[in-house]
Amino acid sequence: MPARKTIHVKAIWDDEAEVWVASSDDVPGLITEAGASDRLIEKLRILIPELLEANGMLEESAEFEIPFHLLSERRETIQYRAA
Repeated sequence: MPARKTIHVKAIWDDEAEVWVASSDDVPGLITEAGASDRLIEKLRILIPELLEANGMLEESAEFEIPFHLLSERRETIQYRAA
């Protein structure tokens, strides 16, 4: 199997919707959301190859691995009051 460039996906936690929202500049049209990171990874495993194929970015009749790197970001606030 030929080696492929690693796909970089960024996921940001949306506090209001309470979901991870993922997108990637490496995969045109990729934007998805899920309430848990495990579920997000499941969705990415399906969507990445589908979108790469739809965008003509995969060789036909080829078998290979598509590596991806998921970077997640979540901002939190801690309320503190001195004793």
